[in-house]
Amino acid sequence: MTDVTTDEIVLDVSDEALFKVLDVRAAEEEGDALGLRVEVTGVEGVDYAYDLAFEPISEATETDVSYSVGELTIMVPLNSIDKLRGATLDLPSNPMQGGLVIRNPNRPNPLGNSESIELTGDISEKVQQLLTQQINPSLAAHGGWAELDRVEGTDVYVTMGGGCQGCAMSAATLREGITVMISEMIPEVTEVIDTTDHNAGDSPYYQ
Repeated sequence: MTDVTTDEIVLDVSDEALFKVLDVRAAEEEGDALGLRVEVTGVEGVDYAYDLAFEPISEATETDVSYSVGELTIMVPLNSIDKLRGATLDLPSNPMQGGLVIRNPNRPNPLGNSESIELTGDISEKVQQLLTQQINPSLAAHGGWAELDRVEGTDVYVTMGGGCQGCAMSAATLREGITVMISEMIPEVTEVIDTTDHNAGDSPYYQ
C-alpha cells in the first residue's frame, strides 16, 4: 500500500533528537530503509502515551502520513495526527535522563468522549444533562463531582466538590475538560466560570 506523503511536519524533531535517532538507526540492519513510526497509544495521567519504533518505510500503510525531517522519515498513523500536531520530539531537559521525550501542547480530554450524548432543553437543562451523563461519572473515579451553580444569560457557573475540591488538578480539569466539553456540546454558552473554592478541601485526590 502507498502511504500519504505530506509537506506538513506534524511532529517536529529537534536537532539533538534527530542526531540521536539517526545514530541509533545506523546500528540497525539496513537502517537507511527504516523510518520512525510515532503513534499515540493511549493516555497516561494528563498526557498521551506514545509508541516509537523503527519500521521499513516500504511497509507504511495507506492510512499513514509520512514526511521527512532531515534524513529521517517520520510515519504517523492517521488517528494520531491531530494529537501530535505541533509537538516536538526532543531530548530530556535533564542530561542524566536517557531516551527521548515528546513535548506536546495537546492534552487528552480528561473527561472522555461526549459525542454520543444528545442534549435537549435550555442551557441549564443541557448543562445538567451533560454533568449527569458524562462529566460526573468520570470525576467519580477521583471521588469528585461537579454541579451547576447557576446560569446568567449565556454564562455558566460550575462548582467542583468532593475529591476535586482543594485538588491541584481540579482547576485544570475544569479548564481543559469541563469547559471544553460544555463549549463544544452547548455552543450557545459564552463562558464557563469556575466558582469552586480551590483553597478548601481536606483530602484532594492528587497530592
